[in-house]
Amino acid sequence: MKKTIIASVCVAMLAACSQPAEVKLDNDKAKLSYAIGMDIGASLQSLSTEFDRAVLIAAINDRLDSKELKLKDEEATAVKQAFFKLQAEKRVAEQKALAEKNKIDGAAFLAENAKKPGVTVTASGLQYEVLTAADGPKPAESDSVKVHYRGTLLDGTEFDSSYKRGQPITFPLNGVISGWTEGVQLMNVGSKYKFVIPAELAYGERGAGSTIAPNSTLIFEVELLGIEDQAKAAVE
Repeated sequence: MKKTIIASVCVAMLAACSQPAEVKLDNDKAKLSYAIGMDIGASLQSLSTEFDRAVLIAAINDRLDSKELKLKDEEATAVKQAFFKLQAEKRVAEQKALAEKNKIDGAAFLAENAKKPGVTVTASGLQYEVLTAADGPKPAESDSVKVHYRGTLLDGTEFDSSYKRGQPITFPLNGVISGWTEGVQLMNVGSKYKFVIPAELAYGERGAGSTIAPNSTLIFEVELLGIEDQAKAAVE
């Protein structure tokens, strides 16, 4: 929060300076000034709010000219704290609404997908479809497995893919989301499955990162390449 406030003040200070009709980056000072301005501008944008630029510039000029300020420091601090509190409450409300929407959308998708030929639903609610069958061994929960996979949201947005990275991944089967732990144990080495994983078997109400929102139902295509012992996986 402090860094954001400082960034806001800095960008306002730059704005307070008389802006030339055309910005010329013909010396190191100008280039450095513009580069820093780019960073500060990006930081200020993250506040997602509008500023009264005239008032902003007036406040900075008052400070730089050592004039009497129209707000005491404690008053200014209270104003900023109230702003950030409202921003936080807004984000919480937005996440709550999104989580509820995803819950409803996920339930509807799962209900329709369960009706499709070839789709099996387990007792936990995990749904899977065999894309490529094989007769290799099946892993146990205590095993480490080597897989290729692609993960998408219900709208088709791809959030992860070992195929795009150009190499498979090896991990202990008991160290991932429960939908994977359960689902991959159903697979034979050499097979490829499609999993539709309800939010409660994935990342639940917390979501994951900036892409997987709360209560997201996830779709994975998983290719089981092999079973490897955990000691070897740790070394790799």
